[in-house]
Amino acid sequence: MKFGIFYELQLPRPWEAGDEHRLYKNALSQCELADQLGFDYAWEVEHHFLEEYSHSPAPEVFLGAASQRTKRIRLGHGIFQLTTNHPAKVAEKVAALDLLSDGRVEFGMGESASITELEPFGVDMDNKRAIWEDAVRALIPMFRDGGCSYDGPHFKFPLRNVLPKPLQKPHPPLWVACSQLQTIEMAGRRGMGALGFQFVSADAAHAWVHAYYNAFTKQLDKLEDYQTNPNIALVSYFMCAKTDEEARRRAEGSTFFQFALQFYGAQKGRQRPPPGTVNMWDEYNKWKRENPEQAKRSIAGGLIGSPETIRKKLRKFRESNIDQVILLNQAGKTTHEHICESLELFAREVMPEFHADEPAHQEWKRKVLAGEIKLDEIDTTPFKERFRPGMITVKPQGAATAAE
Repeated sequence: MKFGIFYELQLPRPWEAGDEHRLYKNALSQCELADQLGFDYAWEVEHHFLEEYSHSPAPEVFLGAASQRTKRIRLGHGIFQLTTNHPAKVAEKVAALDLLSDGRVEFGMGESASITELEPFGVDMDNKRAIWEDAVRALIPMFRDGGCSYDGPHFKFPLRNVLPKPLQKPHPPLWVACSQLQTIEMAGRRGMGALGFQFVSADAAHAWVHAYYNAFTKQLDKLEDYQTNPNIALVSYFMCAKTDEEARRRAEGSTFFQFALQFYGAQKGRQRPPPGTVNMWDEYNKWKRENPEQAKRSIAGGLIGSPETIRKKLRKFRESNIDQVILLNQAGKTTHEHICESLELFAREVMPEFHADEPAHQEWKRKVLAGEIKLDEIDTTPFKERFRPGMITVKPQGAATAAE
């Protein structure tokens, strides 16, 4: 099993002068530390206009800076929005980052899932999947030597040689965002790595690993002539401390993350209110006062606890044959000091056991892809809920409530 760290660059109100500057600098220092500790991936999102939830509209800039402060950690776009960026600009930026990082780029692609983000760029929610597919078909040939042209329903591109070319040949590994769990099967069918931006149980992980690899081996239907990337990664809330009690105290950022995600997730098209009209941190604290028990339960499913507690949880995930667990280490108002201490403790006392299992996992994967191991067809219906019982939910009008 491999491990990644994950950045939304969250910044709850109130905002003070210098907060964004400090946020970016601290995140870069954390990536540098993770590289030194032996973490495998650092993933950075692209989001636009999402106050408090994400202040990360330019992942290529952040990852470019990280490339000069790290040596071995893989640098992941998690994801580049193909609906709000021209394919040629994406190809140029990914290739430039691959050169700067000495070939360490992981190229995650996605659509965006919010009217607030898509509307300013003239993109309709109903068309975003078709635009994404068209962008993939236009983009992949741009990584090859020589010129290319494209004439699709959403993108037209005259014959040009898109430069530079990436260091990794034929291109950096391809991933697709799976913000809905059902998309994991689509990722397998398309031959791309699945970035599961969901928070699931070990049982759910087992089911979705089977669904992904069965789609990959039995229903492969690539959008273009690209190199496949058989990998499935799932995100988990994360905080490692010496005791379970201390870890829970330090993990409030994970509860805020859930609240913010679901506060807007109940709105049609995940529409955000006009700028400055909602103080998400105040809304969160109001909900927490009214739902103390639900707030406590909200972190029960994540990798939050002492090294021993996290180790036991990860052993269950290992049995699912997940390829990578992405640790949500920056969320809410979690302090830089607590993030660094958490990464250090996890790397020292937990990660070595699971890194040691990686050769055996790669042999399992080889046998699955070669057809030597046949995976059961598991019914994923029980694992398709976006918000599971015990997690925070909100009413459509935006008033917070607790799931029973």
